[in-house]
Amino acid sequence: MLLAGAFLRADNIVDEIIARVNNAIITRSDYARAEQEAQTELQQGFPGEWQSKWPERQKSILRELIDQQLLLDKGKELGITGDSEVTKQLYKMMKDMNLKSLDELEEEAKKQGISFEDFKESIRSRVVSEQVIGREVGSHISSTIKDDDVRAWYTKHQAELEGAEEVSLSEILVSSQPAVSSSDQSKDPTKPAAETPLAEDPAKVAEAEAKAKGLVEQLRKGAKFEDLAKQNSDGTTAAQGGPLGVFKRGELAKEFEDKTFSLKPGEFTDPIRTKQGFIILKVNAHQAAGIPPLKDVEEKIKEAIYAERLYPASRAYLTKLREQAYIDIKTGYVDTGASANQTNKPVILAAAGTDQSTASKSGKKKKKH
Repeated sequence: MLLAGAFLRADNIVDEIIARVNNAIITRSDYARAEQEAQTELQQGFPGEWQSKWPERQKSILRELIDQQLLLDKGKELGITGDSEVTKQLYKMMKDMNLKSLDELEEEAKKQGISFEDFKESIRSRVVSEQVIGREVGSHISSTIKDDDVRAWYTKHQAELEGAEEVSLSEILVSSQPAVSSSDQSKDPTKPAAETPLAEDPAKVAEAEAKAKGLVEQLRKGAKFEDLAKQNSDGTTAAQGGPLGVFKRGELAKEFEDKTFSLKPGEFTDPIRTKQGFIILKVNAHQAAGIPPLKDVEEKIKEAIYAERLYPASRAYLTKLREQAYIDIKTGYVDTGASANQTNKPVILAAAGTDQSTASKSGKKKKKH
């Protein structure tokens, strides 16, 4: 399902060229595949109303295909291959699907009737496009966000910034159990030991308590919490340094809330008895109720401003690329991103049924279906 959701085929479409972008072509099957993917995204995002949104979404299909080809051409010019990111995403998908190798991922693609090479190419196209936008557009936006912009955004969005009091916590768990499975370990410290007592060896409990107290002493002497968590914690978060997440008032058991909400960022608790053993909690951040000070949300505001400016700046950049490119579009299709300053007017291309020999002459390799 992961593969099918990321790459949909359109095998039964007779290919015809519907657009030329520099030395590449966009075919009817490319367009049909993009339509299928867009419909799937809408169905997943708006299950009950996707059909009403489809007519407007469909208008952007050809524009997005032309956008992508222009960005791929620019990526080639800039020497952006996307190789490392493609490999990273394939390995992540492999792990998400509990597969042992990329060969097994390829076999899974074949089972679903998907060309693995085409699948990898679809990932590469997306990666290269994102990296080109990041380098050519995003980097310039970041440099234009000034302190005055941040202050103005902060003043305008006070209601959105207001929130409940919350703390970000990390843990070191010292188990008093002979063996604790991941399903038994609590991912957040919401249940004290008294709620679910377990049969325990008193000697094991005493040993765990002594170890936890020793870790607190190390912390007081300057040891890094994350390092001690990786080396000593029996919790499921140990490998990452103990991060538990963010908790609002009322989400923790009162015992834990009282001990953590009274702390400042960087401070930690003494060992607390839990049903698994003893837990040490560190407060990474403590957000007071109400509107946070500007300095506490400055980076988030910069990210919000960046996101607001990225789309219009990207469209302006893609308009510029169109004005520098050779683009011909088949009658009946419309590029909603076209610029009035483009020098190449749309021309009537070959009629339906254009064979693949014509397509290959344009510089685009024939795809295997």
